[in-house]
Amino acid sequence: MDSQRHSILNDNIRTLLFKFSLPAIVGMVISSLYNIVDTLFVGRGVGPIAIAALTIVLPIQITMMAIGFMIGSGSASIISRSLGKKKKDTAINTAGNAILLNLAINIVLMVISFIFIDKFLIFLGASKEVLPYAKDYMRIILLGFIFLSFCISSNNIIRAEGRPRAAMYSMVIGAVLNIILDPIFIFVFKMGIRGVAIATIISQIASCVYIIFYFMSGESMFHFNSTMFKIKKDLIKNILLIGFPSFLMAFIDSVIFLIFNRAILHYGNDLYIAISGITIRIIDFTLMPIIGIAQGFSTIIGFNYGARLYSRVKRVLREAVVWTTAIASTGFIIIMFFPKPLLSLFSGGNELIANSVLPMRTIAIFLPLLGFLIIGGSLFQAIGKPSPALIITLSRQLLFLIPSILILPLFFSLNGVWLSWPVSDFLAFLVTSILVYKEIKIINKTFEAKII
Repeated sequence: MDSQRHSILNDNIRTLLFKFSLPAIVGMVISSLYNIVDTLFVGRGVGPIAIAALTIVLPIQITMMAIGFMIGSGSASIISRSLGKKKKDTAINTAGNAILLNLAINIVLMVISFIFIDKFLIFLGASKEVLPYAKDYMRIILLGFIFLSFCISSNNIIRAEGRPRAAMYSMVIGAVLNIILDPIFIFVFKMGIRGVAIATIISQIASCVYIIFYFMSGESMFHFNSTMFKIKKDLIKNILLIGFPSFLMAFIDSVIFLIFNRAILHYGNDLYIAISGITIRIIDFTLMPIIGIAQGFSTIIGFNYGARLYSRVKRVLREAVVWTTAIASTGFIIIMFFPKPLLSLFSGGNELIANSVLPMRTIAIFLPLLGFLIIGGSLFQAIGKPSPALIITLSRQLLFLIPSILILPLFFSLNGVWLSWPVSDFLAFLVTSILVYKEIKIINKTFEAKII
């Protein structure tokens, strides 16, 4: 662990960023294939109505992931900073409390979801045609609630101890298995949308098994023992406080999709629900490498900030912004100039493809700005400042996007629903720029005072 700490605090910044980000990038990209592959095979094997069902259930899945993001990012921030300060016992105890917290929250939410499954789906906008498909999918996918959230939070913990490659392996195992099982359950066993759900759960369990074996091996510092799982209220409070912006961001995403889907149904129909599902999955896939860089970036920032190496903090920030902007811009070019080849992967229907081009291009107008947005939010979480991270989250999603979805369609009908995304992206970019600029000034003053 000491050699790993020395490397993070002294090695070349660009080399470090790639070392920690590349496994996360590979893991995030492959992991995102869960939704991409599910949608692709459902579109080809069942039809657009089933894609609409997946889109309706998406807010519930996002809420599942939100729990993992909250606990994972909160505990990872504490672990990284603790290791930067050579407080190994605190880091280990934080991981144990995170695992227990994850288990308790997930069990409660899973039971509630099963009890109110019909009401949830109707509230989310499932029409009479879509409801049977959505219900078949959700009944099964809820069983994987605990496994999915555990994988997400544990991957953050593993990265925080400086083992990004191990975190990548768990994601790769699940994603590759899912890709193999999807066509088997859909085309061989003829199980339709239920087959997709079963394949997903099996894949999530496989990832969990790998993570448990990793923790119990000699590679990890987090060995399962009574000391590790000693409950400490202060640690739990800090995990939730620091991780809350991640939870809120994901939870608000689910609220946004709820409002978004209902707006689409009001101004369009189930076909446009399917179109939005495909469009969002393509754009999310573009963002996965950026999120991967943000995860590697967070570990490096946490260590160096904890060690008070502020000049390295600024250099890591600058490097991450450059690379994430380049990736986002590449995705922007592909989406703008090659939309039909992308869309044809999900459906052979000319009507769906023709109607999907404008929504996808509209939503991606300010895609190049999203790299800075994601890195900005990750910066504040990594250095243990949840308030600015919360402001960034609220500004883009709650203050800008939701009002845009409600207001713009009044003037532009269905096109207004699509326009709400680039409008909120641009306004949130301005807010993030101001907050990051102010934080850099604070870091500069602290660095100058340290020198004096």
